[in-house]
Amino acid sequence: MGIASWFSTFHNNIKIRNGATISTRYRAITKRLNTDFWNMTSHSSHSLQVGSYGRNTAIHGTSDVDVIFRLPYAIYKQYNAHSGNGQSALLQAVRTSLKTTYARSSVGADGQVVLIPFEDGITFELVPVFANEDGSYTYPDSNGGGTWKRTNPRPEIDAVRACNAECNNNLVPLCRMMRNWKSKWNVSINGLLIDTLAFRFIADWDHRGESYYYYDWMSRDFFGYLANQNINQTVWRALGSSQEIHNSNRFQHKAKRCYNIALAAIEHEKAGKKWSAKQKWREAYGSAFPG
Repeated sequence: MGIASWFSTFHNNIKIRNGATISTRYRAITKRLNTDFWNMTSHSSHSLQVGSYGRNTAIHGTSDVDVIFRLPYAIYKQYNAHSGNGQSALLQAVRTSLKTTYARSSVGADGQVVLIPFEDGITFELVPVFANEDGSYTYPDSNGGGTWKRTNPRPEIDAVRACNAECNNNLVPLCRMMRNWKSKWNVSINGLLIDTLAFRFIADWDHRGESYYYYDWMSRDFFGYLANQNINQTVWRALGSSQEIHNSNRFQHKAKRCYNIALAAIEHEKAGKKWSAKQKWREAYGSAFPG
């Protein structure tokens, strides 16, 4: 086995393996809400997977599945005119709908989302939204007496898809590998920020069109890219949407440590010390990397 096989195996090891289960639940949730709010039984209309699942950058073991569901504008007018916290009342209405299907589940409304936990540890975090003319969505925030806020996930999804296609499908594996690094090293970095920084890095990386054979260099160079981010920066602009990403915790030091580990791994590769090289990559990425 060589470098390409190592990283191909690593990537396969961290891919989502329960996608069929997640898809079945997503369709059932969508059907329930369409039945109650749109008077139809579609499994797909008006809903969208967002977050790492929507951007296709989630890895196996990710516990939260983010979903938005678009409601009719008439419902916005109803709850916007609601006496008291209309946002909280809307979330409770969506919760009541979902309890019809998930009567035994502890469906709860929490701030901005309706939570649907399952016994296998997966929790769907559903946000009811209303479409805006510019393609963004308005959603309820019941905190602090209730307000309406905006989100715009579609450009983020589209940006990942377009960039991934332009760089020989290397962006998505990079995002996934860095999520595994985040888990292994307990790095305080937002998932959307990982995707955003990976997007910016790979767009200018000289070897973005190459194969798994270059993933050792890609890892080394991206760890270096992370390590060189401004340690005083706390707000970034998301890929595609330019929405603000707040990440006040520093991740640069751990990235620097793994940059040095990557350098050592590559030196072992050059010396023909395959076992030692793989142990270094496992030090950076964890046991999902082949030993």
